[in-house]
Amino acid sequence: MSGFVSFVSAGPGDPELLTLKGAARLREADVVLYDDLASGAILDLARPGANLVAVGKRAGRPSTKQHHVNRLLVDYAATGVRVVRLKSGDAGIFGRLEEEIETLRQAGIGYEIIPGVTSACVAAAQAGIPLTRRHTSRRVQFVTGADVTGELPPNLNWAALADPDATTVVYMGRRTFSALVGKLIEHGLSPSTPALFAESLGRADERLVRSTVVELAEQLARGGAASTAAVIMFGALAEGGSS
Repeated sequence: MSGFVSFVSAGPGDPELLTLKGAARLREADVVLYDDLASGAILDLARPGANLVAVGKRAGRPSTKQHHVNRLLVDYAATGVRVVRLKSGDAGIFGRLEEEIETLRQAGIGYEIIPGVTSACVAAAQAGIPLTRRHTSRRVQFVTGADVTGELPPNLNWAALADPDATTVVYMGRRTFSALVGKLIEHGLSPSTPALFAESLGRADERLVRSTVVELAEQLARGGAASTAAVIMFGALAEGGSS
């Protein structure tokens, strides 16, 4: 008899930002497959005796291969147990969710997706700003700063990303932000566009840095590889102000 998989979105890592439904699934789970960024205090919510399995992936570090994660989901669920796949942020935003649910579909295993708080929302909240504003920011766009090779994707919509009336959030873009900014300036983005860099959101070492896109690109280029998760926001709202 097949078990069941719950994809639980852990948010940025603060247990208080986990949904009630996500917390309930953790308490019920027999097995928890968790990402690096969805570990720590959130795992304390798992029931005693649950099998906790680290399957995280970090850029530039030894990581669990995606095909192995897929296999583990099927193998555990096939034994009839309740499995939680604990993903950082919101599972549906740059979390390779589709690959995992497609594997379960092919194996005939049931699943559910429990949404969570993505880092863009947390970064804005911690900075005291909204993600949208009437008249000046009517669109929010999320983009990945790295493709499967870790480099800047070559086929981004540069005109849309350079739109000064949008709030743009870059995930996994710390290493490639300098190249991204260069392309955006070529497509009309002002070098003085406000930017916000946020890392370790919801954790004790949380850091927010306000700058411009050019200044931030220079800072990140000097800073080397990231050791913690980060999100970058730019556009009119990144500088803060009233809503």
